[in-house]
Amino acid sequence: MPPSSEQPQVRLAELVAALSLGVDLGFGQPMEHVLRQCLIGLRLAERLDLDDETRAVVYYTALLVNVGCHSDAHEQAKWFGDDIALKSTKYDHPMRSVRGLAAGMRLLGSGNTPLRRVRVGLEFVMSGHREVDDMISQHAALARALAEELGLPEPVLDAVGAAYEQWDGHGWPGELKGDAIPIAARIAQLAEFVEVAHRVGGVDAANALAEDRGGNQFDPTLTAILRASGPEILGGLDGIGAWDAVIDEEPSLAVGLSDEQFDSALVRSRTSSI
Repeated sequence: MPPSSEQPQVRLAELVAALSLGVDLGFGQPMEHVLRQCLIGLRLAERLDLDDETRAVVYYTALLVNVGCHSDAHEQAKWFGDDIALKSTKYDHPMRSVRGLAAGMRLLGSGNTPLRRVRVGLEFVMSGHREVDDMISQHAALARALAEELGLPEPVLDAVGAAYEQWDGHGWPGELKGDAIPIAARIAQLAEFVEVAHRVGGVDAANALAEDRGGNQFDPTLTAILRASGPEILGGLDGIGAWDAVIDEEPSLAVGLSDEQFDSALVRSRTSSI
């Protein structure tokens, strides 16, 4: 029988949530890390009393923020050996900090002979560090391109494109700081790191992260909200069915994808992750 014209469409939320599972694997995190990150972001948005339109921007930004981070896995492996091991360290230290730099340097040339590791280290000091900086900026550009292919509105494109900027202006590509960074980008970035801290060390660890990085990496208003309402914002994440919760929380009307849109989105997502 030919397919029914009433055949249910794939929901945009379902496609984006499915793509987020690949991000979990690429960052060496347990499955549904990004989904829980999305829920934390929505709970922060609720504390800010954001309207439904802005909450929808937070929703899609949180799910798409890192979707382009595997596009240059080969180049990352060239410098650091195991690209997944490299990406998994991003949550251990403040971005651009001495400790973070030292953690990355320890991985330089992994898997090579000692002599080759020395050569890789010298090459990295000469030019490789600029290449890695460019990679991070490119990740945001790729995620923005995918969001555009999915037909998401301009505020989502702007937020995804600014997802690696930092409150103090020392992020990537380093063009925005403070309130100039879209609120959805600020929320999504904090939610990403808080999800890891909370899963590893509970509310106390999430509060410590917020206190340590508020005002530099993260928006201090958001970190203050987290510290004031941590148990409520982070409560129940361990036992929740994150997939169903995220799909049910879609802040806008359920958006369906036509067959053409679905195929186009899959092609774009493939080129963003290879």
